[in-house]
Amino acid sequence: MPAVLIVHGIWDSAARIAPLAAALRAHGHDEAFTFDLRPNDGRAPLEQLAEQVAREVEQICASRSESRLDLVGFSMGALIARYYLQRLGGKERVRRFVSISGPHAGTWTAYALPFAGVRQMRPSSPWLRSLQRDPDPFGPVQVHCVYTPWDLMIVPAHSSVLPRAHSVHRLPVRLHRWMLTDARVVERVAELLR
Repeated sequence: MPAVLIVHGIWDSAARIAPLAAALRAHGHDEAFTFDLRPNDGRAPLEQLAEQVAREVEQICASRSESRLDLVGFSMGALIARYYLQRLGGKERVRRFVSISGPHAGTWTAYALPFAGVRQMRPSSPWLRSLQRDPDPFGPVQVHCVYTPWDLMIVPAHSSVLPRAHSVHRLPVRLHRWMLTDARVVERVAELLR
C-alpha cells in the first residue's frame, strides 16, 4: 500500500496526531507519517503551511522511490492538504485524500481569532471562495470526507463536506478532538485508504 501522510490541525503537532498514525499502522498501513507544521497556531497563511506539506510529500516519495502516496488531513490540516492538492501540484502526487472534520466551507469559530490562517477559515472568505471556483479541484485523486454532526469546532458541522467528494461519512462522534482516536473513525479511514 502507498505511504500515508497525516496533516494535523491547529494547535496540534506530530506527537498529538501520532495515535492516529499508530492506529492506521495497526490496520495495515505500515508507513503512516506525521510531521510538525510551523507555526501551528493559525498565524501563518494556510498556503505557507501547504508548502510544508509539499516538501514533506516530496521527501517521502523520494525516500520510497514511489510517485504517489495517500493524504489524510484533520481539521485545519484538511484545508492545508486541500490547498496542496488544488494549487501546489498535489493532484500528481496523491492517490487518495481523506478529510477528517475539515472546515471546507468555513467555520464560525474562526471569528474568535484575528490571525491570517484563521481568517482564511471563516465562511465565505476570499481564500475559500477561490478554492471553490476551481473547475477541476482534485483531478484523479479520490476524495473522501469523514465528519461528526456534533462538531463544536466546525460550525456548521456540514461545512466538513467537500463538494465532488467520492464519499461522505457522517459518524456520531461526540467531540471534534475525538475524531483522531474514535475506533469508528480510524476503521473508516483505514478502509478508505485500503
